[in-house]
Amino acid sequence: MATVGVRYIVDDVRAAITFYCRHLGFHEDMHPAPTFAMLSRGDLRLVLSAPGGGAGGGQATPDGRAPRPGGWNRFVLEVTDLEAAVEELRRAGARFRNDIVVGVGGKQILVEDPSGNPVELFEPTRPEAKL
Repeated sequence: MATVGVRYIVDDVRAAITFYCRHLGFHEDMHPAPTFAMLSRGDLRLVLSAPGGGAGGGQATPDGRAPRPGGWNRFVLEVTDLEAAVEELRRAGARFRNDIVVGVGGKQILVEDPSGNPVELFEPTRPEAKL
């Protein structure tokens, strides 16, 4: 059962489902409408909503602001071999915001889903940095 949930606004729910399930190891839990789906990967539930998709997370706020994909907030997926993961995603046509960055706790890169939402892929280089 998932213990953490993240909602992403996506332009195309079906394309997002394909990306996350095929390339990042998610499972499709439900897709009851074209504008909404729930995916899971271990303890993470990823809720996908299309902007303007009716009631729920895709609707505008009372002041008229509408949700849209993109931004810089992201969730982190730990991988065991970052270079191999990046190469596989590049072959599949994935877009990256940067090259691999080496930090004090590990290596990371930002890959974009089909709507431009970032996902951080992280390979820890120190035991205490592991998820």
